[in-house]
Amino acid sequence: MLSSPAALSSANGDPLEVLQRVFGYPSFRGPQEAIVRHVIAGGSGLVLMPTGGGKSLCYQVPALCRPGLAVVISPLIALMQDQVEALQQLGIAAAALHSGLDPDESQKVWRHLNAGQLDLLYVSPERLLNGDLLERLSSSPLALFAIDEAHCVSQWGHDFRPEYRQLDVLARRFAQVPRLALTATADPRTQADIRERLQLLEGEVFVASFDRPNIRYLLRHKQSGNGQLLQFLEEHRAESGIVYARSRSRVERVAAELQAAGFDAIGYHAGMEAEARRQALQRFRLGSGVVVVATIAFGMGIDKPDVRFVAHVDLPKSLEAYYQETGRAGRDGLPAVAWMAHGAADIPQLRRFIDDSGASEEQKRIEHGKLEALIAFSEASGCRRQVLMHHFGEALAEPCNNCDGCLEPQQRSDCRVAAQKALSAVYRTGQRFGAAHVVDVLLGGNTEKIRSLGHDQLGVYGIGKELDRSQWRALLRQLVSLGALVSPAEAKGGLCFGAPELVQPLLRGEQQLALVLPPPAKEQRRRGVAASAGESAVVNDEDPLLRALKAWRREQARLQGVPPYVVFHDRTLVELAGVRPHSLAALAGVSGIGSAKLERYGEALLEVLAAHGAGIHA
Repeated sequence: MLSSPAALSSANGDPLEVLQRVFGYPSFRGPQEAIVRHVIAGGSGLVLMPTGGGKSLCYQVPALCRPGLAVVISPLIALMQDQVEALQQLGIAAAALHSGLDPDESQKVWRHLNAGQLDLLYVSPERLLNGDLLERLSSSPLALFAIDEAHCVSQWGHDFRPEYRQLDVLARRFAQVPRLALTATADPRTQADIRERLQLLEGEVFVASFDRPNIRYLLRHKQSGNGQLLQFLEEHRAESGIVYARSRSRVERVAAELQAAGFDAIGYHAGMEAEARRQALQRFRLGSGVVVVATIAFGMGIDKPDVRFVAHVDLPKSLEAYYQETGRAGRDGLPAVAWMAHGAADIPQLRRFIDDSGASEEQKRIEHGKLEALIAFSEASGCRRQVLMHHFGEALAEPCNNCDGCLEPQQRSDCRVAAQKALSAVYRTGQRFGAAHVVDVLLGGNTEKIRSLGHDQLGVYGIGKELDRSQWRALLRQLVSLGALVSPAEAKGGLCFGAPELVQPLLRGEQQLALVLPPPAKEQRRRGVAASAGESAVVNDEDPLLRALKAWRREQARLQGVPPYVVFHDRTLVELAGVRPHSLAALAGVSGIGSAKLERYGEALLEVLAAHGAGIHA
């Protein structure tokens, strides 16, 4: 479906009128209006706005208000596809050029482009920079350039892509065309790098809050197996979600285990055949209640608003990556959960990945610094959201009351003596063994390894029976996060002393050390602490009208071959079920129903509403 630009665009028109008439939203949110008016006036800049905060409207509305073609640069085909389908539902002339198109589709896009029949064109940076596309654009009237996922331009960013560096050509070749760089994940250093690399130092910087208050952050200390994950997912059956794992083999194992437990689960990683990946992606986009298990390193690029949870069964590589990955939950603004299980073994493995990456020493230092920030977040004993917001340069004055640190406050213990014992055990065993062996020595374990090494003859053997295994592991993990213990690449997972100024006061018992230790294992089993996943964040599907609206949407999506959320977001259906409008005029007041969707779906929606008594009002 492709409409003529003249049908909907309003060159030099009022952006609020375009927002209401075309997109069906009553008003802008946060800094959206300031950004839109800045771009319409010909200004360039950098936009930092969280996932689900409405970044796309910041260039889509100006694209309809300014004369000419808007070019949107995006690194992911799936994201382009989602946005184009959503715009076409609104009657907007949008298309994408990418490697996933067959020759006929590609030629069709070129014909529309050459005929001046497009409002928005989505392209990858490679597609823009290679071939003659730039040359063709030079002879076309251009409304703006939007550079999405702009953190990819920076070596400080978590997803650096060298081809993004070449986008500075836009400032040289199209100096009079507004350029808007947009990202949801950039700490202050990354922000500065983006502005310099894309020659936006003279442009405005618009920063919305990084906070996603609808997302609940829940972290758990990892136990063996996937029992914790299965318990969490039981509370979210029939909901769409993403599970991230570190390796392809782990993705396949977790997906198989979820399938065996009765979940509609699929695997997704770069090692799969292209057609299998495409089918998995389509199943996730078009279905409801599908759980996709994916590698952390593989960007999904999914603009799916009804993802109710994102789970990590391994530590991600950085806080920026974690923020972006968890940001795929709850894009519709409804409650969602970011759940993660992390353990001591994750940290040395991530350090080895960095050290063995082949990157420059400077890049390795950057990545190690990012890992330290991630460890601090995972070991925080207070409000997780305050730690996360601080990393992005934002202060959260009050605890959020929507994370495990706030909802499950834990008692701090005086760990000075325990830390002395742990550090002594690391030293006496030669500073070359991992946490598991050190704990075995402290607990007086009768293992072949301990006996063969003579560690049962050490003075530290069996001196730690006041704590159980999970408590010792938690203490060692926190000593690592504090820098008192480290695991360099050459140690191959072994623990050794960190900075002397940290270690010596702890060894002498001179340093106060209050840490959060988990309850003893027996108490954990009794209270179910480890398995607690907080309140389920589900939309009330018991409402018969809401169920009927979702069934109608499913059928519309099936007939058109698009994801259900492209027809309407859950948030719109929830509002319809609550407001129960009885006329086309009343439907037009529901968020997400613009003029094109009102004309296309209005009468059918009123029939569904009337069938459930929605036309009767007091």
